[in-house]
Amino acid sequence: MRVMGADTDSSEPEVDYRFTLANERTFLAWMRTALGLLAGGVAVHELVQPFRRYGVRTAIALSCIVLAVVVAIGAYGRWRHVERVMREGTRLPRTLMVPILAIGIAVVAALACLGVLLS
Repeated sequence: MRVMGADTDSSEPEVDYRFTLANERTFLAWMRTALGLLAGGVAVHELVQPFRRYGVRTAIALSCIVLAVVVAIGAYGRWRHVERVMREGTRLPRTLMVPILAIGIAVVAALACLGVLLS
């Protein structure tokens, strides 16, 4: 990573703006994912007809909404952490966001399958 020079007000080096903007775009992509999950959860709760099994629709909706909250909070934490390590010039950290999202979506899909099979 290129450091462009020293900031006059702080002892931290200024990070190349391209890296900062790339980090911001990644954060915004995670936020779009969280908004999509939130919208999906609300849509399932309000628009999908109830399954024959009581609570399946609510479980799917809540799973989407909880996953949206986790992704949104995780995205903010990841954005801040990456900003800090870029300024320090250390290695980028690994993320738990990808496996959390993958497992969360698999759970939502499994609940949806269960609801359809039991109807």
